[in-house]
Amino acid sequence: QVQLTESGGGLVQAGGSLRLSCAASGLSFSTYAMGWFRQAPGKEREFVAAISWSGGTTYYADSVKGRFTISRDNAKNTVLLQMNSLKPEDTAVYYCAARLSLKVITTQGDYRYWGQGTQVTVSS
Repeated sequence: QVQLTESGGGLVQAGGSLRLSCAASGLSFSTYAMGWFRQAPGKEREFVAAISWSGGTTYYADSVKGRFTISRDNAKNTVLLQMNSLKPEDTAVYYCAARLSLKVITTQGDYRYWGQGTQVTVSS
C-alpha cells in the first residue's frame, strides 16, 4: 500500500533552518503531484507548498514564499521541504501528501494520500 513517511522535524530557534523529507513507497512516485501542509495547534490544516510530478512547477503559500523551497528526487522517491528563516508562527505539524496527477495541486481535499506528520517547533 501507499506510505508517506515524513522526517526532519524538531526544535529550532527563530531564524534557523530545517529540512523536512518525505519518503514515498507503494506508488509510481514520478507520476504523483506532491504537497506539504501544516497544522498549528487550534488551527485548521493549511497549504504550504506543492510541486508537480517533474519538479518543474512549484507553488507556495504567501506566508512561506521566499523562505521555504520544495523539491523532489524521483530517483529516490523523496520530496523535500527546505525551511529557512523560521519564525515562531511556523510551529506546526507538517504533513506531506500525494495525488496521481500531472498538475500541481494546492487544495488539500484533492490529495489522496497523507503521511503521519512531523512536528516543527520554532522558539522565539
